[in-house]
Amino acid sequence: MSEVHLGCPPRFSGLYLSHFTFSSLPLGRRSDDHVLTVQHGITSSIQSVGLQVWKAAMLLTDFVLHKSFTSSEFDGVTAMEIGAGTGLVGLAQARVARKVFVTDRGTDILDNCLANARLNSSTLKFDEAKIHIRELDWKTSWPPPCSSIYLWSASEIEEAEKATLLLAADVIYSDGLTDLFFDTVRQLMSRGVKKVLYLTLEKRYNFSLDDLDVVANGYKHFRTFFAVQDGCGGLNNAASKPGLVGERIDLEKVPQYIREYERGEDLEMWKLMYCCPD
Repeated sequence: MSEVHLGCPPRFSGLYLSHFTFSSLPLGRRSDDHVLTVQHGITSSIQSVGLQVWKAAMLLTDFVLHKSFTSSEFDGVTAMEIGAGTGLVGLAQARVARKVFVTDRGTDILDNCLANARLNSSTLKFDEAKIHIRELDWKTSWPPPCSSIYLWSASEIEEAEKATLLLAADVIYSDGLTDLFFDTVRQLMSRGVKKVLYLTLEKRYNFSLDDLDVVANGYKHFRTFFAVQDGCGGLNNAASKPGLVGERIDLEKVPQYIREYERGEDLEMWKLMYCCPD
């Protein structure tokens, strides 16, 4: 199982509050504790998986925390979390960002993001005005329509295009949604200022009749959307689609700060950039 449940009573249904603890030093080193409180679902349908907490979101939150504790790279930036789910990653980034757009689809998921922002603003010491929870449906082209309860203003769309940091956790689980996700990413990254996308995922394995083996088909599809940059800065995936260039991040370089999960071997993290053709 890749979702994270903490102390949930047996046969519990509905939304549950979990408390995730972290410190300013990686696990195993003593420091003052901080607490992230997340309201989330225990089980859900495929349409509402965003109500659950997934390991890839914990990994990306660790990365954001690590950046905030060891550098000023993410300080004062405008950021956007795409497919935010519970909003966990965006809330961690709000500690140091100038502004964070927390985006997903569906009133129930966005209502829950808003609740989590209110639960954490005082303990994480960020101004709730930094957090802009907005609907972003990958099925519609950018810029998004202003017809949702969580609508965008024209100035917010302009500001989102100036975001330099994009974050996405566990959005790779359906080939159709992966297509839509990358359509949205390309539209965002080709507009405004130069952007970087940090994406975490968990490989999901299924038995394939075509391959007569257990394979991660969704992962294979994901890898077709960008060229891969090797350690020397060159590209070693000539068959990939133009525009996006990716570099896999060594997780040994991302210390674990949040105590209440185990990473396992199937998590990956990627840094993606948009390269304009000559």
